[in-house]
Amino acid sequence: MIHQLIFAAPKPGMTEEEFQQYWLNVHAVRYASKIPQIRKYLIDTRIPFWPDEGEPLWSGVAEIWLRDEKEQLESLQTPEFLDGARMDEPRWAAFWRTVVLDTDAHELVAAPELAPEGGVKLIVLAKRKEGLPLPDFRSASLGAHAELVAQVPGLRRYLQCHVKDGAYAIGEAVLDAAHLLWFDDRDALAAALASPEFAKVKAHMEELAEPRYLHRMVVTEHWVIGPESR
Repeated sequence: MIHQLIFAAPKPGMTEEEFQQYWLNVHAVRYASKIPQIRKYLIDTRIPFWPDEGEPLWSGVAEIWLRDEKEQLESLQTPEFLDGARMDEPRWAAFWRTVVLDTDAHELVAAPELAPEGGVKLIVLAKRKEGLPLPDFRSASLGAHAELVAQVPGLRRYLQCHVKDGAYAIGEAVLDAAHLLWFDDRDALAAALASPEFAKVKAHMEELAEPRYLHRMVVTEHWVIGPESR
C-alpha cells in the first residue's frame, strides 16, 4: 500500500480559511474522491499552534492510500484526475508550492480507536543529515527514535512514513520521512511538547536530521473516504 502525503498551500489572494473550505467542500467532494483507485482519502487542515510560527509553508495535507504503483499510475490517467482534480487545482492551490511524498507507513504506537472529536495531529517532516546513509537514517528512526517517541506522555498513536525507494532512483528525495503523532486535544499536545520525554525526542531528531529541513505543523483530520478502505 502506498501512503501518499500531499502538502498544499493557498493560491495568492485566497485566505487559509477559504483554501481549507474549498478543499474540503468542493475539491474533495466533486473531484478527488471520484478517482476510483483511491482507497482512502483524508484531509488534514492546519491549525495555528505556535505564536511565533509565522506564515506556514503549507495549510493542509492530503493523505491518500493507493494499492500499489500500478494503480497509482492508472489513477493519473483517469478522466476523473485529468479532467477533474488536476484541472481544479489552480482554482485554489499554489501548485508550485505543492510537495508530494509517496511513502511506506510504519505504525509504531497503535491506537485502540479513532481519535476523539477535537483530536490533533503533529506532523514532523525530516531530511537526514548530510553524509548519513539512508539505511542508517531509517534504522535509527524506526529503532532508537521510535522508542523515545513512544515514551512521550499523552501520545495516542504514532506513524512514521518513509519515502519510498523509487524517489531516490535518479537523485535525492526532497524529504526522507514524515512523523505523525496523534493527541487527544491541543492541551495534551502542549503538555507533551513541554515534557522532558519530548525534549529527548527533539534532541535525537536533531542528531538525525538537518535542522533547516525540519518542518512541523499541527492539523485536524477530516475523512473523505474512510477510515475503512473502499
